[in-house]
Amino acid sequence: MTRMAEMTYLLGTVDDMGVSRVFGLHSGVIHLLSAINIMEGVNKRSIFVTFDLHEGGRYGAASVSCNGAVWLEVYQFPVEAWLRELEVVPSQKKEKNVSEGSDMKWSPVTLMIKIFPPTVPAGKRSDFLTSCLALDIIRSSRHQKTQESPSSCTQHFLLPCDQSTVDSRARPGLPVAVAVWWSGSHNLLQYLLQTAPNDGRGKTFIFFSFKYSKFFAPFYGVLGDQQNNMLFCFLEADVTPLPEMLWPNAKEILCSAVSRCTCYIALGLEDALVCIWNRQSGAPLSIVLAPEGSSPLSRVQFVDSWPVSAQACQIAPTKAVGVLVSSKNGAIYTVTTGQGMQCCTMQLIERPKDSRDLPTVTMTLPFLQAVSLVVQRSGKMFLKDVLNRSTVCYLTPPSSYRIASPYKPVYALNAKQRALFIRGDPETDCHDLSKKRNQSGLFVFYFDRSDIFKPHFLSHLDPPRQQTTLCHGSLEEICNLYLQQRAHSADERNKALVQTWGKLQETAAGMQQTPQSHKHLKNYNI
Repeated sequence: MTRMAEMTYLLGTVDDMGVSRVFGLHSGVIHLLSAINIMEGVNKRSIFVTFDLHEGGRYGAASVSCNGAVWLEVYQFPVEAWLRELEVVPSQKKEKNVSEGSDMKWSPVTLMIKIFPPTVPAGKRSDFLTSCLALDIIRSSRHQKTQESPSSCTQHFLLPCDQSTVDSRARPGLPVAVAVWWSGSHNLLQYLLQTAPNDGRGKTFIFFSFKYSKFFAPFYGVLGDQQNNMLFCFLEADVTPLPEMLWPNAKEILCSAVSRCTCYIALGLEDALVCIWNRQSGAPLSIVLAPEGSSPLSRVQFVDSWPVSAQACQIAPTKAVGVLVSSKNGAIYTVTTGQGMQCCTMQLIERPKDSRDLPTVTMTLPFLQAVSLVVQRSGKMFLKDVLNRSTVCYLTPPSSYRIASPYKPVYALNAKQRALFIRGDPETDCHDLSKKRNQSGLFVFYFDRSDIFKPHFLSHLDPPRQQTTLCHGSLEEICNLYLQQRAHSADERNKALVQTWGKLQETAAGMQQTPQSHKHLKNYNI
């Protein structure tokens, strides 16, 4: 659910049959705006596994499954047209006495891009991109043989981080790309959302200068205009797009998150590794090994408005990046890093001894500084200060109610109203299930009405598009930024090099002693 206008909201749903619908809430009335995957046939029906809406309601992404195949579809919604049509509907009903169940011709949804699991195009010259894709395909096929569940994908919409990726026609605050990774994969892929002009016959045209025709003619259908020194080639509309960018990783990706400004991407990898990528420089900001190396990671998320310590400011005047890392055994860690800063890992919540204390929800609150909401299986709900690892307070419903389905609670957070909405069920025995369903309530916790949270409130909450102040429009500026990062982290890298070299020397000395001990035992036995 996201807001399109001041009092108009967009809702995306997926029912038990895998059918996705988009609804509009306007003036207290819910309207069906579009049914995304209309069933053409039982054997050809595409099933929506997930359906996510971008903030503002202009874009949506769906993970689709059909006959064993899985892919990702990105849609563009006609928000302006829908808002006009929603304003017209009440007047039409009054003038024409139209019933509530009548059909309204809403503006159609546009399918922008289809993203399938990566493949290596036949006949394409081998380069770094194709080599990484080919290696990843081999790894993913091995992963699918060992897993019973089908392949799935995770996506994140990305805002522009530098002027080199911003289209002059792009509107501020709207995503320009989508980052995707597939289960069992080691690579994070980025695809552009801009679409090339289409001739209306299922072919997309891409324009080049005429002098480059010899490079593209063998691969595409090419037509030229020597008089205007222009060349254009056409591609079939259903061709799978190649990724614009690839971030390779040493281990399999298990979970991911993007920062609020989308300039940083955090990946939880196999063997309890956390890699934070900097989209502006295209290089890792930090690679951290979680203390609990034996427990796989289940979730990573960024913490908004992470404060910088005085010692870190003296080392490098930069903004700190905070990440919450959750493992499957229930332990939660905080990772603090930044350009030129020494990475710090701290345990926030220890591994619970009782399985009922395992966290089911761990969510940062954007209007509170470094505060996280935690919901446990037992139904306990509390706020945790991630800096001093103290509990701010517990959130409890009325004594006659408890949190509904604490294993998967139903809740929503309103950052503008600083409120948490969560469903609660009455405390009844197992014989009164029907009564329990009918008496479920929605409870609201307003954080600005209590003095406990005043020390944690942020003075202002900037939208994501206003946080992208660092813009590097040329390759030279991006390289300079990368060199500055390397210079700031020189001391830290030298310390790590010394530690690694010392461990290698200890390992080599141990290996040299092992053959000598075996030789001594052999002579003794003789």
